Amino acid sequence: MDQKRTIGFWVIMVIGVLLLALLLVGQTMSFINYDFTVSIGLQESRDVIGDMGVAMNKGFGVGDTIIYMPLLIAGLTGLWLRKMWGVFAMVSALAITAYWPMAVLFFLLFARDVSGFNFTAYATYTMFLIPITLYGLWGVAYLYWYRNEVAGE
Repeated sequence: MDQKRTIGFWVIMVIGVLLLALLLVGQTMSFINYDFTVSIGLQESRDVIGDMGVAMNKGFGVGDTIIYMPLLIAGLTGLWLRKMWGVFAMVSALAITAYWPMAVLFFLLFARDVSGFNFTAYATYTMFLIPITLYGLWGVAYLYWYRNEVAGE
């Protein structure tokens, strides 16, 4: 059981911890104090995305807080402890990690002509969101292929 941790394990863990911190500050805080998250650059202002965009961001914030973050915490903890339940929890969290950036990106694209929607940072968001999706998909595949090694079995 004295197996070395792989580079893939560390990629999943380090990016997972960074995502967890961003979720806590950017998503949980978005429904508690939306203006705070705008002031630190983790959400777009009402002037940019309109009332509907703010409502969507707050809804994602609640969903991320009650579903995504607990799965991510369980996954990170379970992987650290080399438990198979950690692999399952982390695969679940990584599937959400792959899903949400595409949902957000396409929301932004489909909302282009909506009245009150003034978002313009499409290139920046695309360069940020696509790698997150790729990390999630890669992580799911990695944990599938190396589940026994990661879980210490």
